[in-house]
Amino acid sequence: MPRDDEFAAYVAARWQLLVRSAVLLGCALSEAEDVTQTALTRCYTRWDKVSVADDRDAYVYRVLVNCLRDSKRRRWWGERPVADPEQHRARAPLFDNTDAVAAADAVARAVGGLSAEQRAVVVLRFYSHLSEAQTARALGIPAGTVKSRMSRALATLASNPHLADLTGTPRDRSPS
Repeated sequence: MPRDDEFAAYVAARWQLLVRSAVLLGCALSEAEDVTQTALTRCYTRWDKVSVADDRDAYVYRVLVNCLRDSKRRRWWGERPVADPEQHRARAPLFDNTDAVAAADAVARAVGGLSAEQRAVVVLRFYSHLSEAQTARALGIPAGTVKSRMSRALATLASNPHLADLTGTPRDRSPS
């Protein structure tokens, strides 16, 4: 398969997952698309190396994480574009999705309470379905560090009140 066709097939198969992973790593959707585009551009310029890597997905996620870190370093805290309000009004909901919004908010708040390192491990392991070894390669850390960060992240998530409210699990409350 020619180089360009192979790269195009890879991008078509992974684009949405890469963008969503960037969102879960802490980007707004528009920023996630930009970071993913930058990562894939870097991968395209070195596709000969990427395509023969032992684990192509881990390589690409490593580039994605590095691009995300680079974008955070250069962050400009000025105005941010928002969706066109007229377009938003045109998309009136056909059903009440309050529960889905509440669940998404609870998960976002819980994941937002994790450190950047813990969030990266959780997203790559559970959302992107990378193995411990792939996650370690993608983040440039030892596999043992992946395990310890995951353990701490899961403990933090288990005690998060936003998720307890979502699942209906009673919180520990001391008698007054």
